[in-house]
Amino acid sequence: MTQSSKKTSDAITKGPARAAARAMLRATGMQDADFDKPMIGVVNTWTTVTPCNMHLADLAIPVREAVSEAGGFPVDFNTVVVSDGISMGSEGMRASLISRETIADSIELAVRGHCLDGVVILVGCDKTIPAAAMALARMDVPGCILYGGTIMPGRLGEKDLSVQDVFEAIGAHAAGTLDDEGLKSVEKAACPGAGACGGQFTANTMATILSVMGLSPMGVNDIPAPHPDKPAAAARCGKLVVELAKSGTRPRQFVSQASLRNAAIAASASGGSTNAILHLAAIAAEAGEPFSIDIFDEVSGIAPVITDLKPGGRFLAHHMFLAGGTRLFARRLVEAGLLADTPTVTGRSLHAEAADAVESKNQRVIKTVADPVKPDGGFRILYGELAPEGAVLKTSGHSRTAMEGPARVFESEEAAFAEIENNNVKAGDIIIIRNEGPKGGPGMREMLGVTAALVGQGLSEDVALITDGRFSGASKGFVIGHVSPEAAAGGPIGLIENGDIVRIDVGGRRIDVDADLAARRKDWVRSEPKSVGGVFAKYAALVSSASRGAVTIPAGPDAPAAPQSTDNATSKQEITA
Repeated sequence: MTQSSKKTSDAITKGPARAAARAMLRATGMQDADFDKPMIGVVNTWTTVTPCNMHLADLAIPVREAVSEAGGFPVDFNTVVVSDGISMGSEGMRASLISRETIADSIELAVRGHCLDGVVILVGCDKTIPAAAMALARMDVPGCILYGGTIMPGRLGEKDLSVQDVFEAIGAHAAGTLDDEGLKSVEKAACPGAGACGGQFTANTMATILSVMGLSPMGVNDIPAPHPDKPAAAARCGKLVVELAKSGTRPRQFVSQASLRNAAIAASASGGSTNAILHLAAIAAEAGEPFSIDIFDEVSGIAPVITDLKPGGRFLAHHMFLAGGTRLFARRLVEAGLLADTPTVTGRSLHAEAADAVESKNQRVIKTVADPVKPDGGFRILYGELAPEGAVLKTSGHSRTAMEGPARVFESEEAAFAEIENNNVKAGDIIIIRNEGPKGGPGMREMLGVTAALVGQGLSEDVALITDGRFSGASKGFVIGHVSPEAAAGGPIGLIENGDIVRIDVGGRRIDVDADLAARRKDWVRSEPKSVGGVFAKYAALVSSASRGAVTIPAGPDAPAAPQSTDNATSKQEITA
């Protein structure tokens, strides 16, 4: 972008009719020469409510400085954050997924409302990362995403800790195997400072994905939050976005069928969070790219888990950074012929970035496709009588491939958690938690409190948990979420009764039930929606199925239909009757 080139911000800075706008901009510090520079939004998700984002205000300083040095003019905005870890298990968790849409919307409004030429988006907590990618894909304004980085491991005795250990300690405390002082010790040691939750949970899964997709510069997201190299990485992003704005390089060049498939492979091979499925579908929807959640089942068959990361493995994101980071992880997948060579925001291709990987001597975190941590990928997409539009199973946190047992039906997360805390759930039970989907929640809460309680009681391999809600990236066990259609939309999960025999067949990709669901549907009455009002009611009215990413943007005429099981006994007509 030369001085004479037309830029988006000319709409508010050029010509006599824009004198009033320039007058107001001058009050902020702009001078004559600045009106010829690209205006770059530095959009922050800083907050002091969570360690994930509390350092981002400081990280924005080198971003702004680099934007100025590169010939741009930085302008700051902030948006909201809802911490999953803090709100988990409470009514506040209903706000988490909804915040993803609000963050994306607010970024769009700030950037488009001020006719900005480019944007750097600083992210940390779970929903801020996909929201940033959704906003870039929607706006198609030059930009990149900077992840604030992982928290360092907590330490208790000889053990490294993450927040996952706290949730599991709660379960052990409820089971009577950990006393009050033991729980408090874990609580006080788990989170030592700034940074997002330390395992391959949702934040680090999405940070890995954005690096592989090319929306974040390779390497910058790996650097932990308190690491001395993080400010230089931030400055790199500031300089880069000015170059992207001047060259007119736009995000939709990086969001393609090939890069979305690469991202799904990265999620699978890293043993990442099932939330990646929800978020990738949403990013694809924003970019107008066809996308089916079935891709995760396909890639899980060819991309085994090659990182030994929590929640299913031994190590934390900090250890992966020391081992060689996302660059080494990507190189392993490239060497196996699994990743397409796609463009990235650095101007270099993905394969070129991966080729520069440096492997630490004797590292044990990142293995190879030929010698994986787990022979299959991290996910399965299941269909059947209980989930005609699909459900998501995370395979990396357990070893079971099938289960059959009686349903224990709960109408909310709280009801299920209370029964588990009171030791009323037994081995062999199939726990059904419904009315927690995008509409029914509303907000599709995560069930980490429930899954961690099961782990703490030693039941994670002996019960199954099925829900139209979702699971934290820190969840492990035989857990199936995102059941679609959800109960509030008339899905079969709303027809299950206590004692029904439920069969889960991972190899056959099915969840079925011994019950005449069609007969029950004749007497089925839709549950009254939760009276929550405000943004929650608006979200419930607009949100799509989890199989489409739970987005609130209107589906275009070319949007793909929701996935459907081809051989289940419950027809689409019955579902929506």
